[in-house]
Amino acid sequence: MSPTASAAPRLHVISGKGGTGKTTVAAAMAMALAGEGQRVLLCEVEGRQGISQAFDVPRLGEEETKVARGLGGGEVVGLSVDAKAALMEYLQLFYKLGRAGGLLERFGVVDFATTIAPGVRDVLLIGKVYEAVGRTPGKKRGDTYDAVVLDAPPTGRIGRFLNVNHEVADLAKVGPVRQQADSITELLRSPQTVVHLVTLLEEMPVQETLEAVEQIGDLGMRVGSIVVNQVRESPLSDAALARLDDLDPAPLEAHLGEAGLRVGPVLVDGLVQAGRDLGARVALETEERGALSAVGLPTYDLPLLPQGLDAGGLRELATALHDQGAV
Repeated sequence: MSPTASAAPRLHVISGKGGTGKTTVAAAMAMALAGEGQRVLLCEVEGRQGISQAFDVPRLGEEETKVARGLGGGEVVGLSVDAKAALMEYLQLFYKLGRAGGLLERFGVVDFATTIAPGVRDVLLIGKVYEAVGRTPGKKRGDTYDAVVLDAPPTGRIGRFLNVNHEVADLAKVGPVRQQADSITELLRSPQTVVHLVTLLEEMPVQETLEAVEQIGDLGMRVGSIVVNQVRESPLSDAALARLDDLDPAPLEAHLGEAGLRVGPVLVDGLVQAGRDLGARVALETEERGALSAVGLPTYDLPLLPQGLDAGGLRELATALHDQGAV
């Protein structure tokens, strides 16, 4: 079966501006997809070991390793794709180098190819993901996956990373590398692939997200959704926030004193200013959410986890994605 034979999305590419929590969202997405009996492969390509940190498991290597159970009892398998290892595997597959491959690495050829030629590097990295998506069901269930989630580079580099055909055009017009790039592009542009963009309700992340939506569309690929991460509920109602604009602090100080609290003008002024700052933040978030809504894509919210990310928090995020219909 060709990787593009089915219309159902099987490859979920996760990107977002650095600091928005895209690796956490990728992990939560994988857990949400791993329903009863489902197997999901979660891949990373930046060498940061973000998957092992998210699931609190040992560092991932070249082997596909189970890292968690999914929401419905399925399993999440982790893989950290290394460009050098992928190149050695590629050379062995196409050129049968055997021991000669080790000599290439010894003399620095592998480092040259994966560092000086970033387009080839990206073909190798995505190539591992492409291979996993395209596996056909065999006798061993462990060889295949129902879905693959890719923790991709941030939005500032996502267009170049996904546009592998253009990146290798000057380096490989024909041959195995070019054929691999063409096959990867076919998969990325097919209905089997969707790109999910992670953002915060802040000006710069939202702007990068909007630019990425346009860029990915220009490449002929599909944005599946926008995930708004670290959403905070306002402790004050809209009416209360509106009253803070012209609030006289004197009655507030009197009321707090009647309640038995020892307050003074400095403390009261600080409380009022904190409320006004909160109002400004809420207004900014409302404005940024409006900008996201204007692109007409499905948008899902994930809550801020005050206690940080742990197994329970990751499951909470996965449940939120599932309940909102993101998977």
